[in-house]
Amino acid sequence: MTVFAPDDVVVAERTDTRTLTRRLIPPLATLAGTIAVLGYVAAVDPNQPGHYPLCPTRALFGVDCPGCGLMRATHDLLTGDVAGALDHNILIVVLAPLAIVLWVRWLLRAWRGREDAVTYATFRRRNTVMLIGLGVVLAFGVVRNFVPYLGSGIG
Repeated sequence: MTVFAPDDVVVAERTDTRTLTRRLIPPLATLAGTIAVLGYVAAVDPNQPGHYPLCPTRALFGVDCPGCGLMRATHDLLTGDVAGALDHNILIVVLAPLAIVLWVRWLLRAWRGREDAVTYATFRRRNTVMLIGLGVVLAFGVVRNFVPYLGSGIG
């Protein structure tokens, strides 16, 4: 149970009583699944038609969604073509390192078995960051349809 408290109240950190093995299962299973998916995307080129389904937004409305070009950009990153990745979806090039940092933090928290206390200020900061991130992704989805450089390279 997470405890929310005013800023001036110190709340003890939470200790996870599960065994180390049990705590590490979720981050390591996520890593294994991610490696499997990335291996498939690296091996099977999304630029070749017929391997992956069409983007529903692109197929139905003819516009790019925030994720359009995501697999092509991921394939390009995995094969070392950063310029191609930037052309297909610039957002993945920015967010991939962030995802890695967040996963490492998750792994370290699971390893230590402790989580920092969540104060009301921390809770508000997390929500603000999440809403700003959502706004950036949605704005990117709109802007990329009007700025030629941000297009997904499919049309």
